[in-house]
Amino acid sequence: MSLATARTVDIHAHAVLPGVLGKAGTYGPELTADAEGTPVFRIGDYRLRGVKYANSPFMDPELRIAAMDRCGIDWQLLSPNPLTYFHYIPAEDAVPFNRAHNDMMAELVARYPDRLGGTAALPMQDIDAAIVELERAVGELGLLGAYIGTDFPTTLDDPRMDPFYETLVKLDVPLFLHPAPAGIDGPAAPPQMQRYELDILYGFTGQETVAMATLLFGGVLHRHPGLDVCISHGGGALALIHGRLGQAIARRKWVPDWLREPGALDATLRRVWYDIHMNDDRALDLLIERVGTDRLVYGTNFAGWDQPETVHVPDTPIDLAGNARRLLRA
Repeated sequence: MSLATARTVDIHAHAVLPGVLGKAGTYGPELTADAEGTPVFRIGDYRLRGVKYANSPFMDPELRIAAMDRCGIDWQLLSPNPLTYFHYIPAEDAVPFNRAHNDMMAELVARYPDRLGGTAALPMQDIDAAIVELERAVGELGLLGAYIGTDFPTTLDDPRMDPFYETLVKLDVPLFLHPAPAGIDGPAAPPQMQRYELDILYGFTGQETVAMATLLFGGVLHRHPGLDVCISHGGGALALIHGRLGQAIARRKWVPDWLREPGALDATLRRVWYDIHMNDDRALDLLIERVGTDRLVYGTNFAGWDQPETVHVPDTPIDLAGNARRLLRA
């Protein structure tokens, strides 16, 4: 089996690499347990309790591949754990952490080339450093793209990001966007979002929707026609607010002229790739109605709390594996 022949390709699978523990200085990450034996994953002042990383598919590749076999997943793209994006910590801590992470990611996937591929973690608080690490991770380590958060000190449409996007195009690799819970190392979520895990249940959707709107209205894809961006969870609430985006384009003065051209909204949204880990076929149907099927790819959040128990391929005849191969240049 290989990516070229895989029937099921999962592009949404986070890994926790044992060798990076403690590589971000005082920010950790650190894996411990409390007095009752409950696992605790510390990132700075943030503590995630009750998620078993050690001796699980997150950290043990043999357990991962055995679980992939049980689920019917032939090939998987590994990505950084969103808890350890570290996009807001000092660059002098983030840069060596990301280098160590990418070295270990490359070493891991090289041991299982027929089943696993890897993506790069990047220090997005320092765009120049992120470019340097992206070039190293792809050019020297053979990683297949970059996987970053949706929230960091520079907005996605800031002109200072243009050299970063140009580098992705030059290297011919995709950029994956996936949120992290607010408040880990950046601005905290509002108090009402800190209850019932709403920072994940709703917060991720909100971050993804803001990211999509920023790419759209900020003209990122318009300025970089060769750039491939893949966003998690169907682009958040994109399909639901499609009509409101259209109203804004028709009525708001700040909208760029190119976006007012007939069909420009839909054409731009169809330029983005969408991970369909959405937990709801009706939501997927609406997304398909808005953006088509050519750029939909399969994802599971493998071993995460919301991973489906078995591979669930939608009834709509979509060549998800073929789409993933195009996205990953396979």
